[in-house]
Parts: sequence; C-alpha cells; structure tokens
Amino acid sequence: MTAVVCLPTYNERDNVERMVRALGAHGVEVLVIDDNSPDGTGDIADRLAGELDYVDVLHRERKQGLGPAYLDGFRRVLPGGAELVLEMDCDFSHDPADVPRLIAAATDADLVLGSRYVQGGSVVNWGPLRRLVSAGGSWYARLLLGVPVRDLTGGFKCFRREVLERIELETITAKGYAFQIETTYRALKTGFRVREIPIAFVDREHGGSKMSRAIVLEAVWRVPVMRARGW
Repeated sequence: MTAVVCLPTYNERDNVERMVRALGAHGVEVLVIDDNSPDGTGDIADRLAGELDYVDVLHRERKQGLGPAYLDGFRRVLPGGAELVLEMDCDFSHDPADVPRLIAAATDADLVLGSRYVQGGSVVNWGPLRRLVSAGGSWYARLLLGVPVRDLTGGFKCFRREVLERIELETITAKGYAFQIETTYRALKTGFRVREIPIAFVDREHGGSKMSRAIVLEAVWRVPVMRARGW
C-alpha cells in the first residue's frame, strides 16, 4: 500500500534532512509541509525533493498551526493515491523506526495511534509539569468524550485514506493539539477501528518546542464542544 508521511515543519533545519532520509529507509513517501520557516528549512526540503524521488514539498505562506498544516497536506496527498497517510513530528520525538510498526498495525485497523500511555509506552526527558499537562490533557479529553483511547493528544498516527475521506475534514478548524483529539474522536464516532500501539516519545534535542498556552487552552474549550456536537 502507498504510504505517505505528512511532515509539518517550522524552523527544523537541524532535523529535516536527517528525518527525511531516515523515513526513506522505510519505503514511505514524504510530504514536507513548511510554514515559510525563516531558518531555511523549506530550502533544505526543496533540495531534498530534487535529489530524492520519494520527497515532495508543500510551501505555506505563514505559520498557521498544526491542524491547518495537516489539512493542507491531506488535500495534497489524497488525490495522488495515498492509501495510508501518516502524521509525525520532524524533531525525532517520534522515532522513524516505528513507522513500519504503525503501517503493519493498519492491516487490521483504520486508524493507528502511536501511544505514550498504553502498556509499553513511555515519555523520555520531560519534566513533571509537561508530563502532567500531556497526560492530564489526554485524561480530560477521554473522560469528557467517553472514549477508550488513552493517548488522544498524540501526533504519531496512521490513517487509512477512507477515514480522512469520511470525517469531514473541511469542517475542522482546530489549530493545535485539539486537532489530534478531534480527528480521532470523529474516526471513532464514524465507526472506524482505532488501535493504539506503544511508542517511546523522546523530547527533541534540536530546536524549540511549539507548545504554547494558547494550544492548551484551545483543547480545553474545544473538547466540550466536540462532545456537545457529537463530534
């Protein structure tokens, strides 16, 4: 099956080439989605696209958030025939060696989540506050939405194309990690099979985190809205 990794970037010049080449070793195609990074990440991605036939680049005018970046990526890869569409971070917090595990798990699931919070999953190099915010956010969303998924805020995912075609992407407006909660919730409410597999999430070594207070607050207010609307 044709698998494409959507890889959003903003100021990832220290990571993007290593990540793209590491993904290529696992036989997947890569779409780099760059939000006009001032550090030249987009230029590096263009060079890689010129050298490597499995790489494509989508340039966006400005930084608009994780959700809009993924949505633009989905619109790019689905018409090209992608059968599996993966999300992951460019900073090596998600291990590219885990990509084949997610793809293999998609043989009997419609959406596969790389999960930090199932048995065997872990988080490495995070302080107590960030652990609390992340685990607490997943607990809060799971409780309010009434779903069994333990890692609703995670961003390492593998969708079958049918999921993305049916969950009404055009109506999703979340910009931060609420986007991850909402896409998984919609998949569950539509009746798709969602499976979590354990991963080790390792904090980035290069570059800065994109987490902000606004991202956290967006998730806090959007989750009750999702519940009220039924997705």
